[in-house]
Amino acid sequence: MPAITVDDVLVLPRLPTLDPTTTSYREARRVITAPSGFEGEGFPVRRAFAGVPYDELDPFIHLDQMGEVEYAPGEPKGTPWHPHRGFETVTYMIDGIFDHQDSNGGGGTITNGDTQWMTAGAGILHIEAPPEHLVTSGGLFHGLQLWVNLPSHQKMSPPRYQDIRGRAAKLLTAPDGGALVRVIAGEIAGHPGPGSTHTPITIAHLTLEPGAQVDLPWRSDYNALVYVLGGNAAVGSRRHPLHTGQLAVHGPGDALRIAADAAQSTTTPRLDVFIMGGEPIREPVAHYGPFVMNTRAELVQAFEDFQAGRLGTIPAERMPHTSADETPPA
Repeated sequence: MPAITVDDVLVLPRLPTLDPTTTSYREARRVITAPSGFEGEGFPVRRAFAGVPYDELDPFIHLDQMGEVEYAPGEPKGTPWHPHRGFETVTYMIDGIFDHQDSNGGGGTITNGDTQWMTAGAGILHIEAPPEHLVTSGGLFHGLQLWVNLPSHQKMSPPRYQDIRGRAAKLLTAPDGGALVRVIAGEIAGHPGPGSTHTPITIAHLTLEPGAQVDLPWRSDYNALVYVLGGNAAVGSRRHPLHTGQLAVHGPGDALRIAADAAQSTTTPRLDVFIMGGEPIREPVAHYGPFVMNTRAELVQAFEDFQAGRLGTIPAERMPHTSADETPPA
């Protein structure tokens, strides 16, 4: 998992050493093993939030781990053009290459630690797909897509696109240098990431050496979700075990503790986790397919607006995939 890294983590700012007598570590109160499925034109995903009640995810809606898969030539797949309204999509590429284009003029290519942050807001059409040269050659593909809800007063905000290069992430390390922390959005211990968010959240990708442990200060008014991208871990002061493809929903507290098992597998020699937390919106959620609204009437309106072409127009200079005249995917 290359993402973004450094040759010597000891040159990075270090997380503070937390005082265990004054810190309340959050414990895992629910652990989910993500079921496998397929998205878009058939690329494999793990549905990390499957079975978790929305009030424990709020303000997050959906998380797919895309891959990790080694494609043969001709196999790489993406999504067709499709609409969104009412939330934000955050696509984080760990390995491989993904192209994005949308009807608002946003777009670009992400690879190895880059993030594409799309605020759908009032409505947008977009497409995500591997570039043609990767389809021809095949290769490794691994990433995440996270959906972040918008509060009702921002659901019809103008669409926006952020292209966040991996090198822009704020890099930190543990006091002993045993972990690399990449802050993508929000802040950890006063160190902000580059992502600009409508909803107050923090997201980060951590890599821990075998046997290493990292303690993160965490806002007590945020929820806390830890997803294992690869490796074997233990979380909380009670050391609840986790492994690849598992999500831990944490209870209350003001710090997270994540430890890497001393023995990792040959295929995942280090522990990689994706952590998320945010201020709950606490509003009704009406979610169907590519739309996340507050009421069923708003969902109906979103579908009607899409069918009437009011969510955007596919650019004339567009990426070569199917049109948006089909039933929109999730």
